[in-house]
Amino acid sequence: MGNCCSDEVGHGAGRHSVGPAASVAEAASAAADRFLRSRGAGASTQIELSLSASILGDQEYFSKSNPMVIVYSKSNDGALEEIGRTEVILNSLNPSWNAKINLQYQFEVLQPLVFQIFDIDPQFHDVSEKMLKLEEQQFLGEAICNLSEVITKQNRLLTLKLGVSEHNLPNPSKSGELTVEAEESAGSKALMEMVFHCSDLEIKDLLSKSDPFLLISRISENGTPVPICKTEVRKNDLNPKWKPVILNLQQIGSKENPLIIECFNFSSNGKHDLVGKIVKSVAELENMYHSQDGENFFVPASTAHDCHSKEVLKSQVFVEKYLENNRHTFLDYISAGCQMNLMVAIDYTASNGNPRLPDSLHYIDPSGRPNAYQRVILEIGDVLQYYDPAKRFPSWGYGARPIDGPVSHCFNLNGSTYQPEVEGIQGIMSAYISALRNVSLAGPTLFGPLISTATAIASQSLTNNQQKYFILLIVTDGVVTDFQETIDAIIKASDFPLSIVVVGVGGADFKEMEFLDLNKGGRLESSTGRVASRDVIQFAPMKDVHGAGISVVQSLLAEIPGQFMTYMRTRETQAIS
Repeated sequence: MGNCCSDEVGHGAGRHSVGPAASVAEAASAAADRFLRSRGAGASTQIELSLSASILGDQEYFSKSNPMVIVYSKSNDGALEEIGRTEVILNSLNPSWNAKINLQYQFEVLQPLVFQIFDIDPQFHDVSEKMLKLEEQQFLGEAICNLSEVITKQNRLLTLKLGVSEHNLPNPSKSGELTVEAEESAGSKALMEMVFHCSDLEIKDLLSKSDPFLLISRISENGTPVPICKTEVRKNDLNPKWKPVILNLQQIGSKENPLIIECFNFSSNGKHDLVGKIVKSVAELENMYHSQDGENFFVPASTAHDCHSKEVLKSQVFVEKYLENNRHTFLDYISAGCQMNLMVAIDYTASNGNPRLPDSLHYIDPSGRPNAYQRVILEIGDVLQYYDPAKRFPSWGYGARPIDGPVSHCFNLNGSTYQPEVEGIQGIMSAYISALRNVSLAGPTLFGPLISTATAIASQSLTNNQQKYFILLIVTDGVVTDFQETIDAIIKASDFPLSIVVVGVGGADFKEMEFLDLNKGGRLESSTGRVASRDVIQFAPMKDVHGAGISVVQSLLAEIPGQFMTYMRTRETQAIS
């Protein structure tokens, strides 16, 4: 999941300081990331669900039920879309179905599932399960859960009570239980790591060398390319060597399936020029590594009448490194008991406006419509809460003056002097509203104290050998003023089990906040010359629009599993026995 580039630094990937050069490199890779998303790439893991039931209600007078399960996904508007069906088990009140239900797990979104069990009439036993009309069958019960509730259980096993309240059944007290077991696709664990480099790339820019990056796509059944990952952008380099690329079998299907590897020259307007491409399977790429032979790029011949003609270039691509191995996945760590703990920090600076007035970002609408801060907290909290069994969330405010006190840049929302935790997502919402009545909005906007406080909690957890990973959500309406202090705190945080998600709300110009996102190819440098040991932070304003129905919050959360895995690998953490 997440970026296909590994956490290792390739040859020539130097340490980038904050400044114009680093800003250009980060902006280039950020734009290339958007290009990847615009072409349909996404991060997900294939899951197989196994289903069994016990003590089903017996609706038959002369025999036991013949149960079948239909599994649906549930959209935000409540609409159900069928994912799959099991086979019919004859004469059983405790069935265990053989058929697996396949679906894609995505960390960044809630995935509500609905399970409905029907008793299939014997007259339809010769009919294919897919052709059965459910209105002609007897309803036995229904269960609802989110996929993340199954994933986060030990052994990925969740037992649900079957409900029948909406159906008139003769024995509603005997609805029984449904057990859902999730298994990750074996292909997601089989990894192939490759390092690519090119020689003699064509100069595409008039005033400088090219800024190349690679885009790797698989070919779908209908012949269209489906992007699966990209490299970083290499600035002014005609002989680039990129960081390692990591693919898994799930992404490519088979080592024999062809992949399209395209080299683009980055352009700030988003219209990246194709430098050249090759079509090779992973098996062929492995052979290229062993032979150390290069493959010439080609481009479609511009003057050819035959659309299949191509022009072969002198530019070549090489596979410098090729490794295969099996690794623990993100879901392995989660099911082994590693928790994801949410921490929240809310901006109480005066630029938000008077909370009593409707034009304030902190205005609490009597109708119950959430304001921008509440929307961000709800969208992120609804996803992350299932990864924290205790659901106790440290929650702070910053940039306000508590009653009879100086301006505080990290105060507990619940009013406690020592304990910042609140109970559940609703506890965050209640503490947020309560704090609005008990503080005076002030300023300035400082992130350094917040990040340092969160890092201290993550550090203490590490000292106590707890299997926890923390996500600090900072919601802000303006640009930070403690620029270097924030960088210093971020770099220190990169050594601990912590990710930082910053969301901008309101209409401010957040251009100066782009330095916060370390996942764009650059490296921030601390006041003592240190650089971050890994990428831990990303920023986006809520007003940004992403394609394919992806919200800003979802795009930020999608980075978390990759950051989590980078931490586990770089620290050589053994969370799984």
